[in-house]
Amino acid sequence: MDPNSVRQQWAKRSGEYSPDYYAYYGPNETSELIRARLDAAVAPDASILELGCSSGRHLAHLREAGYENLHGIEINDEALSVMEDTYPTLAEEGTFHIDSIENTVPEFDDGRFDVVFSVETLQHLHPDDEWVFDELSRITDDRLITVENEGGNGEEDEAEDENGDEEPDETDVNYVRDEFPLYYRNWNRIFTKRGFVEIDSEPLDRDTLRVFRPN
Repeated sequence: MDPNSVRQQWAKRSGEYSPDYYAYYGPNETSELIRARLDAAVAPDASILELGCSSGRHLAHLREAGYENLHGIEINDEALSVMEDTYPTLAEEGTFHIDSIENTVPEFDDGRFDVVFSVETLQHLHPDDEWVFDELSRITDDRLITVENEGGNGEEDEAEDENGDEEPDETDVNYVRDEFPLYYRNWNRIFTKRGFVEIDSEPLDRDTLRVFRPN
């Protein structure tokens, strides 16, 4: 599946995994885990960006906890109308970009956000668009948090060639419901190679939560 096809699937998503779906379930344990990491690291006025925010359930939880400077990127253009119905204060006070991550993040200044986080979003980014990881590293000033399904690539060990050099990363793919791709990546490897230090991690039911800071 090519990058444009992946983006189109999420832009028009309805039913399961759509903005309505996530609004129905609301904030969850992951929302609480992210908030706890932020409470220990940044002030309530920290600028926070969620990648693939959908209808805003994680950001709504942060707003209820007192965070004031909230931003989101979401490709599905129905997300904002669902947010306006479900979390009207967040929709009014937050700043939201209805576009793809690939189109949006290059427009931000270096260190634009104190915190950048994703929840089961970067795992759907096509391998041809992995340059986005460099952009995320560039715009993050203090904390980068990933909560992603790492599959078999979640192990910490590195493959080496016969000369002792690290082999290039390989990205395994699984098709969810035989519809859209989920790319398994080792997020520790990806962001430590880009100058970050992993300072916290926690295995969840199907995901791994990782917290990074610039080195």
